Amino acid sequence: MVNGLSFLQGFSLSKDGEAPLTLDEYQSFTKVTDKNEQSGIEGLDFALLGLFGETGSLLSELKKKQRDKDAYVSYQDSILEEFGDTLWYFANASLHAGVNLSVLAQRAASSLGNWSYQGQSDATTFTALQKPKQHLAEPPTSKQFEQQLISLAGKVGHLLEDFSAGRIATNGDVLSGDLVEIFRVLIAAADDAEVSLDKAAKRNIAKILDRWPISRNWSSLFDEEFDEDEQLPRQIAITFKEKEVGGKQYVLQQCGGINIGDRLTDNRTEQDDYRFHDVFHLAYAAILGWSPVLRALLRVKRKSKPEIDENQDGARAVLIEEGISTWIFNYGVCHGYFKNFQSIEHTLLKAVREFVKGYEVEERPLWQWEYAILEGFRIFLELKTHRGGIVTADLNAHTITFEPLK
Repeated sequence: MVNGLSFLQGFSLSKDGEAPLTLDEYQSFTKVTDKNEQSGIEGLDFALLGLFGETGSLLSELKKKQRDKDAYVSYQDSILEEFGDTLWYFANASLHAGVNLSVLAQRAASSLGNWSYQGQSDATTFTALQKPKQHLAEPPTSKQFEQQLISLAGKVGHLLEDFSAGRIATNGDVLSGDLVEIFRVLIAAADDAEVSLDKAAKRNIAKILDRWPISRNWSSLFDEEFDEDEQLPRQIAITFKEKEVGGKQYVLQQCGGINIGDRLTDNRTEQDDYRFHDVFHLAYAAILGWSPVLRALLRVKRKSKPEIDENQDGARAVLIEEGISTWIFNYGVCHGYFKNFQSIEHTLLKAVREFVKGYEVEERPLWQWEYAILEGFRIFLELKTHRGGIVTADLNAHTITFEPLK
């Protein structure tokens, strides 16, 4: 694996209970997945901003739980995710400071009279940093956790204050001391919340690889083992022609010279060129290998397997895809059609994943969804500019291309 990250070979969340993740393995992972353009101490400010932001997110999750109580059903998953994000920035900030997490763990364990450390003094893994699970007392009150998180925010704030005042630049011991203090409170907060830092770190790794993989690998197409008559064509070329009848504009689509689907208008008073939106279905087909809408239009449903035909290619799946397309289109319009965007908000991509839960496309990583959305808007803008064109989806090459009409 890359840069000695051999633990990532076959990494899976299903292996949560297997070999504990070491502190230095995880810190090495943050180095490989760091998007910071500056290395070493020069990049510390970016990591500290992230650490402060994620600490605030932890506080926000607790606030939501206290406000909404049992109505906040995703609290446990959210708090685990936020601990993972906080760990990433803490490990990365320590990396930029030139301090190994294992060294910080030794110092964190060595000491304060007002902190009852119950992990191993020679801890090299996240698991060894915490209380043994079977020895946990009664579930903690939110007040205990709240106090730890407020303390954590204070420690992180103190580190930023030292950084902004220039005390860190002239005294590495100040930086190291601040990091030790933060690590102590982070461990104590996880214990009080009954959160496994090992699990949080592993979930964080899975989350990052889902969005920013070290290498981009494409999975098999969903219909690869089906007869060719039940496969999405590996190359789909659709001609979009804009026409006007009685002062009303619509888009006609043709595949192989044959009209497919209905004539499309914008279906709203304020015109926004939504009539070209089928380009997004082509993008999903090309990059995700998924489009129940195109399966219906091209008559390639997988009828040889009734369960697949009904559940993956049926009316509800079509509605799900249309719903995603409409929602993302409206979102994209509000963000300049994602023109010149290199990435999309993680919250949007997570919402898409929730939208398709239970369907085969759920297994596609978020980086593919992001690519499909951005490529869909790139080609949409071509259609919008040229008022039509020929769009070709290549499912084997995972590309979507545009050619103006002659």
